[in-house]
Amino acid sequence: MAGVSRPEDTQTPSPLVGEGRGPRAKRVGRVRGNADGLTKRQLLPAITVFRSRDLRREAGPVEKALKAELRQALPQAKFRHQAPFGPYHADFCSHAAKLIVEVDDATHAERRDRDTARTAFLNAEGYRVLRFWNNDVMTNIEGVLAEIARNLPPELRGSFA
Repeated sequence: MAGVSRPEDTQTPSPLVGEGRGPRAKRVGRVRGNADGLTKRQLLPAITVFRSRDLRREAGPVEKALKAELRQALPQAKFRHQAPFGPYHADFCSHAAKLIVEVDDATHAERRDRDTARTAFLNAEGYRVLRFWNNDVMTNIEGVLAEIARNLPPELRGSFA
């Protein structure tokens, strides 16, 4: 039948990789975020980022000391200071190891129920939580670092391997 076009005869250019829509479309590279392409951080309220900055700026001597030691002793773990998680901020977080380190002062003894809820939330996000008292960090930093290193995968332990 001359002059009748069939679907297989039509030549439409194929979409470039990543441009197509539908079930057979390929996604290019490492795709992050939800279906709309937004990451968890982008879904947080804007005030959260400002609160993280304030918490980092107002860090006490114990957090500052642990931050310096973590960066020097365990650089491969790439601990972030005051990382936001939903309604909470983790004192130190290694996303690669899925590990959170919390430094607690005397006020945490009075509010164990809040800390329990916080730990449950962070565990549900897929993270393990280690807690240390301020005096442990200041008087036994090597022991604290050794315990943190024991909870890291071998490739992130560095000199503590």
